Formats: sequence, structure tokens, C-alpha cells
Amino acid sequence: MLLSRATTTCATAKKRIYPYFVTKKCLPSTSTHICRAKNKISLFSPSKINLFLRVTKRRTDGYHDLASLFHVIDLGDDMEFELLPYSTHDILECSDPTIPTDGRNLVIKALDLFRRKTSLLMYFRVRLTKRVPHGAGLGGGSGNAATTLWAANKLTGEPATDEELLEWSGEIGSDISFFFSEGAAFCTGRGEIVQSIPSPFVKSGSECALDRNGAPPLLLVKPPIGLATPRIFKALDLEKRSKVDPQDLLDGFAAFGREYNVSSKKKKEEQSQTNLQGLLVNDLEQPAFDILPELKDLKNRLINSESGFDGVVMTGSGSTIVCVGGDAKAPTFLSKDEKYKDVFISKANLITRKSGKWYGC
Repeated sequence: MLLSRATTTCATAKKRIYPYFVTKKCLPSTSTHICRAKNKISLFSPSKINLFLRVTKRRTDGYHDLASLFHVIDLGDDMEFELLPYSTHDILECSDPTIPTDGRNLVIKALDLFRRKTSLLMYFRVRLTKRVPHGAGLGGGSGNAATTLWAANKLTGEPATDEELLEWSGEIGSDISFFFSEGAAFCTGRGEIVQSIPSPFVKSGSECALDRNGAPPLLLVKPPIGLATPRIFKALDLEKRSKVDPQDLLDGFAAFGREYNVSSKKKKEEQSQTNLQGLLVNDLEQPAFDILPELKDLKNRLINSESGFDGVVMTGSGSTIVCVGGDAKAPTFLSKDEKYKDVFISKANLITRKSGKWYGC
């Protein structure tokens, strides 16, 4: 899934208020050319995985403090935005009829937040084409909200900086702020305290990571049943958390990334599965597996499959299992075992973005 960027001018536009560019992005299910001019913009809305997730404490307000390594991936949705200069309300259209399009949706909440912070009474039409499953722990809704804030800012002349968008976004969701990093970040607090870090795998200046460039490919496997985040945290047993220091996990990923990026095939073959598997810590697996024992069974079968993954972990509050490295091919049991017939399966890659640009191309 190679992401590339090309810049051009609009042959038909005599006057341009905003930059115009054409992008081509390759996604699991589509390849699209996108144009932005004047009052319209089309963007890729990414999702994320947690390479590790430690729950550090339960707070007095009922929330939990986390310490997690987030990374953007190239499984995402398509979003089209149009400024409606004479409208008095936003219009959200979604390809998934099960997703609410009113004030319950983070897209509408993001637009309300943007107006409140900027005092600009601008309204928008948003067309959302969903590909990221919900209840998956992939932050698809948070990615939609972050993309919406970025688009609204662009279409209104950039009254806010990325830093301000990051700060504001924490008011409507814990994971939204992360997407205003450059793609990899160490997140603490409820997830809204974002410390951008160099990606352990994506080379500096690159916008996507493919195995041939030294980064491990991913395979995402999600059962049809989702998991509600509040239910997972309610079932969390603090006594069963990992004891490993989050800083040690960060250092471990940095070291693993350096070794994995060595071009020698022999060197890569020497990477032990236990090396990466020991870094793939998620304290929310315990409550998720208690609620869905079949999810634990799925993870174990993926670890022991013929695909030879370097590591396997649940992302976020579930229910997606992320398989890292190996040949990124779906194990045969997923197609042969009747109980996995409705499982969502997608290959993915780690991606980052350049400063001043959004994810994609």
C-alpha cells in the first residue's frame, strides 16, 4: 500500500483562494484521485494501533491514566468536506447506515468544537466513506474527528495551528489528539497528552512504511463482535497489570526498530519472536479476554500459526488483534474454520505525515 504525493495547478481555476493539489492513495479497497479547491477538500482519515498500552493508575474522576505507544496505519476512511456559506447547520452523510450522523458523532462534535474555539460560524457538508470497523480499538472515529478539525481549519484559512487543534481535541475524545502528531507518539494521561517521537520503523522523511523499506507489515484480524471501551475498563483488574516500565518498552521498540531496519536478510531472520512479543504489552487484554475468551484463543492461534508473525497483540480496548511482521498472510485456519467466517481481515502498514500535511498523499 504505497502512498505517494504529486502536486499540480488547477488548469480551469483562474483565481485560487486555497492551494490546489491532486493526490493518489492506495488503500486496501480503493485507489482514488482527490482534488481540493476553494470550498471543498477530500482527505484520507487514518486509524491507529497501540504497539503497547500500559494502564498506570485509576484516577479519582473515574478515568484511567495510560502510557501507550500509538502509531498511525494506512487502514482508513475517505472524507469529503464542503464549506456551506449560507447554511445554519452541518450535514453529515455516512456510507454505514448503523453510524449516527447527528450530534452523537465525533465529526459533528469536532465541527461544534471548531466553531466554539474560533468563533467562526461556518457550517459544512461531510461525506464519510467508512472502511475502519467500529468497536475495533483502531480509533477510526477519533481519526474522523481529527481529520474533520484539520479540514475545517484549512477551509477557513487556517485560524488555528496544529498545536491548538491538538489541545482542543482532548475536550471531545481521548485519542483524537494523537493524530496531530506526525504519526508516532508516546501518549499519557487519558491519551490526550501527546509526545511526538520518531517512528521506530518508518524512515525519517518517509510517509509510509513497507516491509521492503525495513518496517514490518501488519495483519489486522477482528472478530465481528466489538468491545465497548467503558465495559473493558470496568472489568480491568489493576492487580493483573503488567509491571514493565513504559520507558523500557519505548527503549525496546527503538532498539528493535534499529535492528529490523538493517537491510541484511540474515539479520532479520535472527530477530526472535520473543524479542518483539515481549514488547507488545496491552493491559486491556485481561478484561477483554475475560469478557471474550474466544478472543484470547484467536490471539494464541495467530501466535502459533504458520505465518511466522514476529509478535501478536490486541490493540486499544479491542477487539482487533494486530499481527506484526512475518509474511503478513492470513493463516489458513481463518478461512477453514467455520467460526472465523465473518472475521474482518486487512493488511496494513505504519505511516507518518510531514509537518503541515495530512496523512495520505
